[in-house]
Amino acid sequence: MILPIYQADAFTDKLFGGNPAAICPLDEWLPDEVMQNIAMENNLAETAFFVKNENGYLLRWFTPELEIDLCGHATLASAHILFTELGYTGDTIHFDTMKAGTLVVKRDGDKYSMDFPSRPPFAADLPEGLVAALGGAKPKEVLRSRDYFLVYENEDEIQNMKPEHSLLAKINTLGVIVTAPGKNVDFVSRFFAPAAGVPEDPVTGSAHCNLIPYWGSKLGKDVLHAYQISPRKGELWCELKGDRVIMAGKAVTYLRGSIEV
Repeated sequence: MILPIYQADAFTDKLFGGNPAAICPLDEWLPDEVMQNIAMENNLAETAFFVKNENGYLLRWFTPELEIDLCGHATLASAHILFTELGYTGDTIHFDTMKAGTLVVKRDGDKYSMDFPSRPPFAADLPEGLVAALGGAKPKEVLRSRDYFLVYENEDEIQNMKPEHSLLAKINTLGVIVTAPGKNVDFVSRFFAPAAGVPEDPVTGSAHCNLIPYWGSKLGKDVLHAYQISPRKGELWCELKGDRVIMAGKAVTYLRGSIEV
């Protein structure tokens, strides 16, 4: 079977920046094992698969290790491919997902605006070994939702962090968000998920479902500008709207091709 495949860099307007995602449009679902193997072969943070339905598209995401419940950058990349490569003519796409409900993506000038669920983090105890796994930097606040969420004093602490991924993989969590106020933006972050096969995710939309309500409350504002300061870097324009968050970003196409399975 020959299948189309695309790769796009999300949350950036420059090739080799942002977060790369593979996108596989399908006529019908493949067996889960096959989709997992494709994601493992691609060896990117996420591979997205979508199938047309009556509302828009069904959407699923796989890391190299497992199917994930929510992924922002691969949703943005999927919308980008539909708009720019697959002839989608509307200005809004509805993606129905198994665990995150319906996600809406709109074309907004040179950006794509995504409507996602807000997931405010709550206070949590610091798990044993996490500070050491992050290189010894102690946070001023510890929270969690799906992932651990550690708040630091300043951007330099986030930028200079050198985690030990083998130790991080032993922490009982999908991922770890680290964040601080930004120098030139409202906040910065990084995201580590070695247990999911993603040592450091370059730009993480799902993490911003936690980051936006947290920083919106801390800063007393609903509209925020953010950088994820991984080596590839990514930029997000954010808005808190009740129990939803809006994340806008850009994307560029890197690859058009086919795979044989």
